[in-house]
Amino acid sequence: MTRKELETLRIIPPEPSERKAVKQIWDQIAKPLDSLGTLEEMICRIGAIAGTTDIQLKKRAVLVMCADNGIVEAGISQTGQEVTAIVAENMAKGISSVCRMAKLANAEVLPVDIGICGEKKLPGLLDKKVAAGTKNFLIEPAMTEEETLLAIETGMELVRDCRQQGYDILATGEMGIGNTTTSSAVAAALLGRPVEELTGRGAGLSDEGLLRKRQTITLALEKYDLLHADAFTILFTVGGLDIAGLVGVFLGAGVYRIPVILDGVISAVAALLAERMVRGVREYMLASHVGREPAAAALLQALGLTPVIQADLALGEGTGAVMLLPLLDMALSVYQANTTFSDIKVAQYQRFQEGAP
Repeated sequence: MTRKELETLRIIPPEPSERKAVKQIWDQIAKPLDSLGTLEEMICRIGAIAGTTDIQLKKRAVLVMCADNGIVEAGISQTGQEVTAIVAENMAKGISSVCRMAKLANAEVLPVDIGICGEKKLPGLLDKKVAAGTKNFLIEPAMTEEETLLAIETGMELVRDCRQQGYDILATGEMGIGNTTTSSAVAAALLGRPVEELTGRGAGLSDEGLLRKRQTITLALEKYDLLHADAFTILFTVGGLDIAGLVGVFLGAGVYRIPVILDGVISAVAALLAERMVRGVREYMLASHVGREPAAAALLQALGLTPVIQADLALGEGTGAVMLLPLLDMALSVYQANTTFSDIKVAQYQRFQEGAP
């Protein structure tokens, strides 16, 4: 993919009539109107994306982008880069947190090495390595434009492959020491808000570590004048290969018409990058939760997406996204059972305009 091809990419929005058809079925079901709230709206969105009222969510996967970040050199994390590979290997073995949870949610975990340090191939991971980690963005941009484009293209190709293999819905996840720093830097540049408002402790920084993290991000924003930069420039300057890969996943969701679930702050910042690069891709996104990192709520607000779960989550790996799947299953069970008002011999609820008698 070239930058020109990325800039000319167009997303066809889901058909509004399909969403309306799903909503009409919801309104006939024997329960108060809109009483499943955001979950009802999500089922409507999924139906519009699939182009059918016969909604199926049988085959699902979590795409977990794993990559290292050169900014760790600046002392912005509690642990070293070696932890990225360790956790990624645990995913491949099926023993990480997201694997335990995905098993209960009947979802497959697909860990992807898109930028883990070292040349060694990690068994059980999809080998899609673009580079062995990013650069320290205090010294130079984190990625080249070519690396960024390749990572985006890789994410899109993964979605294409999943669509061809019959997956009905995808969730997003990531693993990479230092990626709350990269995501906070990108969020501050995209949203134009103070670094202090958007940057949290990540995996548990001390007060001193948090101050250093915020100072690092502030220096980078000033060094590259990122408050006046476009989304792609922000991404390759202070982002990460995991974020770029997730941008590709969100773009791929729009191109290949498959619903995709956001996880926490890292996937949310990738989602907003994707929407800023190619308008309309947000129509293919579902927000699972609003995480503990300060930027999470602001990013979802900028996307216009409403999360279902508010549980102060900060684990990553796609764990919050996986939590949404059983909730969607429960809502879908009501939708598919389709017990109508006539079935229970009760008059159907009617919709009235606000202010109508």
